[in-house]
Amino acid sequence: MPDHLGSPGGAAGRIFHGWKVVAACFCIAVVSWSLGLYGASVFLEAVTAAHGWPIAGVSTAITVYYLVSAVLQRSVGRSFDRFGARPVMTVGALSMGAGTALIGQASAPWQLYPCFVLVGVGWATLSVTGLSATIAPWFERHQGRSIALATMGASVAGIAGVPLLLFTLGALGLPRGLAVVGAVAVLLVLPLVWGVLRHRGPDALGLARDGDAAPADGAAHQPPPAPLAASVARPGWLLWSAAAGFALGLNVQIGFVTHHVALGAASLGLTGAGLLVSATGAAAFAGRMLLARIVDRVEPRSTATGLLLTQAAALLAIAALPGTPALIGASLVYGFCMGQVTTLGPIVVRREFGAAAFGATYGSAATAIQLTSAFGPALLGWLRDGFGGYGPGLAVAAGITMAGASALFAGRAFARRTIACGDG
Repeated sequence: MPDHLGSPGGAAGRIFHGWKVVAACFCIAVVSWSLGLYGASVFLEAVTAAHGWPIAGVSTAITVYYLVSAVLQRSVGRSFDRFGARPVMTVGALSMGAGTALIGQASAPWQLYPCFVLVGVGWATLSVTGLSATIAPWFERHQGRSIALATMGASVAGIAGVPLLLFTLGALGLPRGLAVVGAVAVLLVLPLVWGVLRHRGPDALGLARDGDAAPADGAAHQPPPAPLAASVARPGWLLWSAAAGFALGLNVQIGFVTHHVALGAASLGLTGAGLLVSATGAAAFAGRMLLARIVDRVEPRSTATGLLLTQAAALLAIAALPGTPALIGASLVYGFCMGQVTTLGPIVVRREFGAAAFGATYGSAATAIQLTSAFGPALLGWLRDGFGGYGPGLAVAAGITMAGASALFAGRAFARRTIACGDG
């Protein structure tokens, strides 16, 4: 639990509204990751099974939704900075709900594309950029912990989202099941957006970040420490090395998650594959719990580098050791790192660039991250169809992940060489 819930300027024991914002973002993350990330794995399996369409073709439609989300990232970040969470997330919730419902109504492969465009609009506003931009103005000391706690909702989605989606589709069928899922998503998200996210920052409540009392008029105000980017010769290199590292890592991660049900179904069956996805989500939840406890005390870029290298080793294990034990064990290792890698992207940018215009700054990086990661589902689908199995594709994916770790390491090394020197 956070060690500073109350506001010194308010009633004793009163919970700082910023933590309520974190709780709301946690719940929104459960919905958005259930449909926008983990749901893609279910959509891929359910649509291809129902219609007999090629995996590569449906994977490409899913890639379109990631591309749409990527193109929108910078605009979404600026919109959060300018308008706040309420209007932007309202549009996102309606788009994601409508797109999900319409996937079930598609009767030809081309009809999937406009459906996934709508899901992409929702994912752009309700995923990492939107949640991080919503939380960023509320915290300074607990900047990492607050984002980590909110994105733990993504791990809950991994644990519960896939089994609930599979159960709903099994009970109601594809068209009716997705219509119900889309409607429920809207009904869950909108009350949180309009009930909790009504303030854009603590200044609206007469408080400072972290719930501290706002300084009295004329009192000395202690500014937050200068971000790392202010001390390096080329801050743009710092930003884009982070973007490149997380882009390559998440390219593989999103591809892996999208194909996880299909990968596991070959040896475990559909029910067993669903349980494997849930167990991987549980491992991701455990990883995020650990990260929430330590993230404000560690160097996040170095932590992300180590996690990506561990993920690469897990992928190589699945590729080199075909069989159920290796698949299960490596999936759990990959999942333990997965939640942390997803969470650390905005934390690295927030730590290195500060809270000012965070939405626009991270939105720029997120555009590159999502443009690259959007090709993950299609890339792994093409490799699987081309090689006749997932093994070689996973070996290629491990190489891509190691390249991402190298980019993160190079950015930090550059910063250390040029900090406070002004050369470059």
